Amino acid sequence: MRLIKPDFNLEIEYLKMLDEWKSTKEEMVPFSLTYNTSDFKKFVKTNEKHETNPENGFVCHTTFWLVNDTNEIIGTSNIRHKLNENLLIENGHIGYGIRPTFRGKGYATKILALSLEKAKELGLKKALLTCDKLNIASKKVILKNGGTLRREQVVNGKRILSFWISIN
Repeated sequence: MRLIKPDFNLEIEYLKMLDEWKSTKEEMVPFSLTYNTSDFKKFVKTNEKHETNPENGFVCHTTFWLVNDTNEIIGTSNIRHKLNENLLIENGHIGYGIRPTFRGKGYATKILALSLEKAKELGLKKALLTCDKLNIASKKVILKNGGTLRREQVVNGKRILSFWISIN
């Protein structure tokens, strides 16, 4: 398992993953999964651009794909290089999601661990992670990766937990 940046060569695999995710009708997380892929080269370049020059008030952020040895895309993560006011309340530094057919197999714990390594390379000393209080699986993943509860709050009618994870 490894994290890679979006790659032109994995277009078919990425689109298969997206189709699978969309068929569940659930929210796609992280938000970078919702980018337009009709021009895949532009999609990849947009992801690259957001690392240093984001649009529309976003902070700089980097998207990664978790791939296995056969280049199946297992999940995605998005690391925000710094936090603005909104990210301090909801979403934090790292958002991640696992492709539906790969859930329940420990991949969420792995993608977060690898994302924390990438966050360290970006110069972060600690990372803020958030999840819906009802998302027990996500809470367990954060705790397995060293999360310490920061606070619980209501955001847009949902109870949101936020955790700090020290990055060594």
